[in-house]
Amino acid sequence: MPLRLVMMGTGTFAVPTFLKLYESDHEVVGLFTQPDRTGRGHHRHRNPLKEAAIEHDTPVFQPQSAKTPEAIADLRSLDADLCVVAAYGQILSAELLAVPRLGAINLHGSLLPKYRGAAPVQYAVWHGEAETGITIFQIEPKLDAGAMLGVVSAPIGNKETSGQLMERLGDLAVDITLNIVNQLSEGTAQPLLQNADEVTLAPMLKKSDGLIDWTQTASRIECQIRAMQPWPKAYTFLKQGEQTKRLIVLDADPVDLPSDCLPGDVIQADAKTAVVQTGNGALELKTIQPEGKRPLKVSEYQCGQAITTRAKFVND
Repeated sequence: MPLRLVMMGTGTFAVPTFLKLYESDHEVVGLFTQPDRTGRGHHRHRNPLKEAAIEHDTPVFQPQSAKTPEAIADLRSLDADLCVVAAYGQILSAELLAVPRLGAINLHGSLLPKYRGAAPVQYAVWHGEAETGITIFQIEPKLDAGAMLGVVSAPIGNKETSGQLMERLGDLAVDITLNIVNQLSEGTAQPLLQNADEVTLAPMLKKSDGLIDWTQTASRIECQIRAMQPWPKAYTFLKQGEQTKRLIVLDADPVDLPSDCLPGDVIQADAKTAVVQTGNGALELKTIQPEGKRPLKVSEYQCGQAITTRAKFVND
């Protein structure tokens, strides 16, 4: 039996699934997405979900809060059977979840119960996980705690950033989501309770999470650099003589270069390379971005504003 579906999402992660729902036997009757945002220069950020909904003549709702009586009334007017939620960015109330006949399911970018919260992809990369995945679960009024309906895993690439992994997981979510929607339609879904003893959290990132602590291991810092892309990006401060410059680090590789230097010391620097001591091991900087400038290969940066072995990377 075809279901009447409402998509609730914001950003590119939800796009592949949203487009596929239009090709299914089910009917997409509405989209709830975050209000339009205005960036620098007063231009509006592109919302690909909203664009797709408009192309398909689907009603679009953009409440400041999905908890308001008006938002709940809008959802009720759609007579939906099920809400499909993916990176919506708002907490859904018990009152709203009670409106659709089958409640709401969420596309979550981790292998639950690991990494509940707003930044599961980033934390998986940051913690050096070998794999992650997509979990589809039934939403209840508690953070990512509902019964799991389906799981699919995926390896994390050695040089993969959070942004790259998020895009790949968005594609991976398509088939499993359609399968679960079909199972809910047919009454064959098999919910599996999460093991509360295995819960870990992945709270929303803060800008300060990007600050590199050079006392950490080289491998841990390299994971942080990839995890913080596209936001907030890993950053540090280069102290050289009387000057201190803020640098974003976009790419680096752990290297085997024994040294008795302190964390943050530049232990090797020449016309093409710069290597920094960490709390355990060394890290060769590959791509950096000076404040207000474009990203540069370290070999480019060394041609002009050379990092020397007298320099030190500090926390402020």
